[in-house]
Amino acid sequence: MTFFTSDLHLGHSNILQLCHRPFETIQEMDEALICNWNKKVHKCDTVYIVGDIVWDKKRAKEYLSQLNGKKILIYGNHDEHMIKDSEYQAFFEEICPMKFAHLNGHPITFCHYPMLEWKSSRKEGSKKLGVLIYGHIHNRIDPMYRFLYESENALNAGVDVNGYSPVSFDELVDNNVAFKKSALDNL
Repeated sequence: MTFFTSDLHLGHSNILQLCHRPFETIQEMDEALICNWNKKVHKCDTVYIVGDIVWDKKRAKEYLSQLNGKKILIYGNHDEHMIKDSEYQAFFEEICPMKFAHLNGHPITFCHYPMLEWKSSRKEGSKKLGVLIYGHIHNRIDPMYRFLYESENALNAGVDVNGYSPVSFDELVDNNVAFKKSALDNL
């Protein structure tokens, strides 16, 4: 099975307040994120991580060794300091700044940073609509992101939008529909 996630920020105490995460301590958050991951992801599953998996670089290998599955990292702004370390690289099948793939015939663009346009972002003739899977903005509700909230094919993989767990594609779509409705209602 294939899963998607972003912005775990393992080991980042300030993220509790910044994103209003429902955890009392960083240890509680880290344990919950790792437990939620391993409840869903099995050894042969693939997880696309769209950036910012670990904040505490001193504990990066400890965190990553606990996570099941084959991991593909589309790195974000908080991953760059670790991706040149060969021991860190060994935890991933692939590490890249952006990735293109296909799912159910749809072109998928993975990028940590949200974009205004991506491969097949507008339907043209018989081509299937392309999907952007991004992270970086967590669960922020801001008029600047209205375009993302109104785009059915721009999907936020962040844990703050997806129940603090990696999600299937269908779950990603459902969670984004609910989040986007709430965001648009609160602008």
